[in-house]
Parts: sequence; C-alpha cells; structure tokens
Amino acid sequence: MDRNTLNADARSLEEAFFARQNAELLQKLRKKAEHKERREALRQVVPRADDAMLDHLIQLGLGPETVLALILVPLALVAWADGEMDPRERAATLRAAEERGINPGTPAHEMLGVWLERPPSTELVAAWKKYAHALWGELDEAEQRLARERMLGMARAVAEAAGGFLGLRSKISAAEQGVLEELGALIR
Repeated sequence: MDRNTLNADARSLEEAFFARQNAELLQKLRKKAEHKERREALRQVVPRADDAMLDHLIQLGLGPETVLALILVPLALVAWADGEMDPRERAATLRAAEERGINPGTPAHEMLGVWLERPPSTELVAAWKKYAHALWGELDEAEQRLARERMLGMARAVAEAAGGFLGLRSKISAAEQGVLEELGALIR
C-alpha cells in the first residue's frame, strides 16, 4: 500500500471518528435541552420544587399533564364532596388551578371545566387513586412532604371556600372532611 493511500485512509478514519463524536455530542446536547425544557414545564406546575425533585419526576416519566391531573382531581373531589358545586368552591378551584398555570383556553383548563360542571367519573377517581398510591412509593420523604402539603393544602382551601354560616359552623363540611381524610390516608 502506498503512502498516499495510507494517508487518505487515515483521513477517512479521522473524519468518520469525528463525525461520530460530533453526532454523539449533538445528541447529548439535544437530550440536555429536552431535559431542561421538561424541567421548566414541570416547574410551572410545581413551582416550589427544587431541580432534584423535578429531575426525579422526569425520571419517573411524569410530565406536566400527569402532575396536573394528580393535583386537580383532589380539588374536584373535594368540591363535589357534598354532591353539589358551590360557586365559591368553583372559584377557589379555578384560582388554585390558575396559580398552577392552568389558564383559560388550555386543554387542562377545559378538562377542569368539565369536572366543575359534573363530578369526575368513578373510573377516573379509581385510576387517580391507583396511580397516586403507586407513585407515592417512588417519592422520597421530602418529595412526599411537599406533595402532601400542596395537594392537601389546595384541597383544604377549596373545602373552606364555601365557608360556614356566620361563623356558627365549620368552614369544612363533614363530606369534605371525609374526602380530605381519605386523600390524606392515601398519601401517607
């Protein structure tokens, strides 16, 4: 083999090597950008979560839509606990949702609107409970604490929205308290 052929083969090898390296680097950069976008999307839904928690949610395969469902279903359950939707409960539920970036015109807002017109189906509630229970075991103690505080805090705010009458009775009905206790037991 002559020297020119050997040099040409060496250049081909180098070019192939660097092309592969560049492709791998480009792929890593794309994955990093995608991860960052997913983290920021989750941050909109879970604003107090740190990067480690958001990364863990991503690792578990959770997207913002799933996290929103995990947050919104309990709000609807509490609002419908007594079989009817009080206008103040409706307003509190919408306010809690909008604080999580669920704005009018978005699919999540439309779904919540459906739940505010009629209670979530028993199939949805069963699926939510099953998923929330399974997911709970995947979260570490700090993540569980944050999720519990947020979920139960928002649900309690909805329950308190209808309020008592002239301060003579509890702001939370017995039915709403029952739902709050069931939610609390599920996420222990």
